Formats: sequence, C-alpha cells, structure tokens
Amino acid sequence: PLCDELVTYFSERMISAKTLRRNNVSQRKRNNKIVIAFTYRRDKVLVGCKYREVSKKFSQEANTEKILYGLDDIKQARDIIIVEGEIDKLSMEEAGYCNCVSVPDGAPAQVSNKLPDKDHDKKYSYLWNCKEYLDPASRIILATDADPPGQALAEELARRLGKERCWRVKWPKKNETEFCKDANEVLMFLGPRALKEVIEGAELYPIRGLFNFKDFFPEIDSYYLGIHGDELGIPTGWKCMDGLYKVVPGELTIVTGVPNSGKSEWIDALLCNINNQCGWKFVLCSMENKVRDHARKLLEKHIKKPFFDARYGGSVERMSKDEFEEGKEWLNESFHLIRCEDDCLPSIDWVLNLAKAAVLRHGVRGLVIDPYNELDHQRPPNQTETEYVSQILTKIKRFAQHHSCHVWFVAHPRQLHNWTGAPPNMYDISGSAHFINKCDNGIVIHRNRDPDAGPVDVVQVCMKKVRNKVIGQIGDAFLTYDRITGEYKEADEAIVAKVVKQQIRQKSTSYQR
Repeated sequence: PLCDELVTYFSERMISAKTLRRNNVSQRKRNNKIVIAFTYRRDKVLVGCKYREVSKKFSQEANTEKILYGLDDIKQARDIIIVEGEIDKLSMEEAGYCNCVSVPDGAPAQVSNKLPDKDHDKKYSYLWNCKEYLDPASRIILATDADPPGQALAEELARRLGKERCWRVKWPKKNETEFCKDANEVLMFLGPRALKEVIEGAELYPIRGLFNFKDFFPEIDSYYLGIHGDELGIPTGWKCMDGLYKVVPGELTIVTGVPNSGKSEWIDALLCNINNQCGWKFVLCSMENKVRDHARKLLEKHIKKPFFDARYGGSVERMSKDEFEEGKEWLNESFHLIRCEDDCLPSIDWVLNLAKAAVLRHGVRGLVIDPYNELDHQRPPNQTETEYVSQILTKIKRFAQHHSCHVWFVAHPRQLHNWTGAPPNMYDISGSAHFINKCDNGIVIHRNRDPDAGPVDVVQVCMKKVRNKVIGQIGDAFLTYDRITGEYKEADEAIVAKVVKQQIRQKSTSYQR
C-alpha cells in the first residue's frame, strides 16, 4: 500500500485510491527515499518499472523492454488515447477512459528531420514493441502536452502510427490567461467532465494537403461578404468587355494573337486602366521591349499625349515637361521591371522568384510575362514539350494562387498556313494545347487588316475561355486603337457590324475552299 504522503500527493491531483489499485501503482524505497513505482506490464506480466519522486525526478529499471504504460488496457481496443505521462493516464481513467496508454520516455525537444527505419528507431522502440496492440485501433487520440515538446511528440507519434487514424485534442483554459497543459491539469482545475469533453471534442490530426471545407470557412465567408472588393473581378475599363472579362487576383490569363496584333499594347492599356481604377501595382517581364520604349508607351497611355513631337503624333500637342515628370513618378510607383542583364535567356523559375520578391517588397498585384518564346526552355531529354509546358503553367498558377497575383502570359501562335485573316484559335498557340487547357482565361487579340471591312485600327478582343462564370463569358469585344496615344476605346456599333460581316464572309470563303 501507498504511504500517507503519496496518497495525499495523488489525492491533490484528483487521482482516487481505486484507480491507483487497478493500475498497480505502488511505492518503493530508493536511495533512502520513498518513490512512486509505476509498473509496466504485458498480459499482466511485469516487464519494467518506472520510479518517480514527488519532486518529479524519474528513474527506471535498467535493461528492460520499452513498452507503453497501461498496455493491457488497449488490447483489442478500436479507440486508443495516448498521453505523455503516467499521471495523465490515471487522470483519463478518472474521466472514464481506461483505453489509455502513456509513452514511457516523455517528449522530444523538436520533430526529427527524417523518419528512421524500424531497426534504427530506438527512441520510439516502444511503438514497435507494442505494434500488435496498436495495429487493431482505427482511432488514436493523441493527448500529449500543450507545450512545444508535447506537440513535437504528437507529430512523431502520428508519423509512425499513421496520421489517417489519428486525432488530436485541444486543451481548454484553466483561467482567464492560461491554458491547461495536460490531462491532469484539466482534471485538477476543471474536473472529470471537462476532461471527458476534451476527448469528445478531439479533432482529426491534420494531414498535409488534405482539408475539410471548414478549414476554409473564413476565406469563404470573406468571399460571400465581398470583404476584399475584388470577388466579382476588377473591371477592365471598357464597358463593352465588362460582361466578358474581369480581372481576379490569383488567376492566369493567356493572351495570344498573330504578330503585330497589339497583344502587348492591349495588356499595357489594360494595366493602366486597372491602375487608374484600383491603384494596383504591376511587375513586368517584357523581354521584347526596350525599357525606354516600354516607358514611352505606358506614359502615352497615362498622359494621353504623344511622347515625341513626331509624325505619328499628328496635330496633338506633345506631353509637357511637367506632365513628363509627373508621369515618371507615376511610372516608378506603379510598375516594376524584371530584366535579365546577363547574356542568357531567363528561366521561368528565375522570373517567378523575382516576381515573388516584387509581391512581398512592393505589393504588386499583377505579373506580365511577355512572351513565352523568350524564356529559357531547356527541358530534360526524356520530357516532351507538352509535358514541359504543363509543368511551366502549373508553376505559374501556383504562384498566382499563393500570392493572390493575376498573371498575364503572352504566347505566340505557331505559323499559320493558308491564313485568311480571321482570328486564330487558342489551340493554334505554338507548343501545346495545355495553354488553353490549364489557363483560367484565354484571350485572342486580333487587329483588322482589311480596309474594306472597316478602319484598320479596330481591335477584336476574343474571349475564348473563361473558367469562372462569375467574372465573364465567351464572346468578342471590339475596340479602336489610338495610334497617337496608344489608348484603346470602345468601337462604334456600325464599325463593329461591318467587321463582323466581313469575318463571316471570310469564313464562308474558307469553307468553300
């Protein structure tokens, strides 16, 4: 029997004499001190003994097999609770749970980097030694301590037992400022009913990559309530496009079109519109533009005057020195550049790493990569171009989603034989059908080249794919290009009708051929 001192010790911790007897808790004299003896048994046979002084100093019998404390209590159990100490195991019994075991050695300081194989897993040998008891369990509740070592222990146990069958507990508050750290504290401060509620409220142990919708409820709530203001997309600045395409953070838009259709010019105009409406900042990886020429184009769109006093400006007055200086300040605040200064082509990983820096450092919301064929495309010999393009687009989409950044990616079509002048298809993009398969939005920019069909400054924006019905749909919008300022304006209805009629005629001629 236990001496009065130890009986009092356990009584203060809300552990009853009945529980102590059932678990064969006894005492022993070691080094002239009375210590608690926790007996470790398998099939009622004594395997080892762990000693504890009232001051929390532990010792164990040498050269004994490592097993879980209370092992016989989980024989054939479908539900198992694992705690971090023998007193926590006894506390669980006070709450009505006998199907509980304790680890014999406490918790590690941190999670190990690598999971060793069975033969080298010495620290957790007790799990392997008790495998036949643990394997039948379909639900294992990890009730380790709330401190960092306790959480590290939970992770180590879950890695070995299988996270798919593990649950974890959340320890409640014991007062206004502190949380209980283990089962015994819950029993002492809140009582057995509270400890039972902790076990009943155990949650699935998180598995990397596997979620419940509940994990995303805060994000879904914000989406429903329109907290961020961009849930329905950012308007393009052209009313004729509002029903077709809006810009949503985290999406990928592929833009294509035959050479000299104005793909880059249209994207620049779109960015200027979005910046004017919402103040978005952008990072540009435009490999076909000289910096000074790109600056000129953006400034002309912003100031709405020609950069030079030259023939293309006609009778429109050139931007003044003051307007130019104001424009430079706007340019520097609104746009950042990704430029490869070395004598080589940039890789997509290099571009995305710098874009990530721009997001974190400058708060940019949009990235332009223009064009695909100016990137370094060294792929492994055993990888097809289709597989390579799929891999690139996956990287871009992950970047966009992770950083809530919209990406515009320009890709040229392959050489079109017997081209009649009609807009190309997204499947005409050189390299792979994945360009349209994997993007969120697919846009073809097409310029009228037939004077008989109307002004040659008419630009057709063809929405070929819109994944998100909230922000648009498939269809065409028509704009006119102002060559003097680089602006795009909505086309007159009569001009649009003439262009569409000519395209129908072209298709008919093509079919007859």
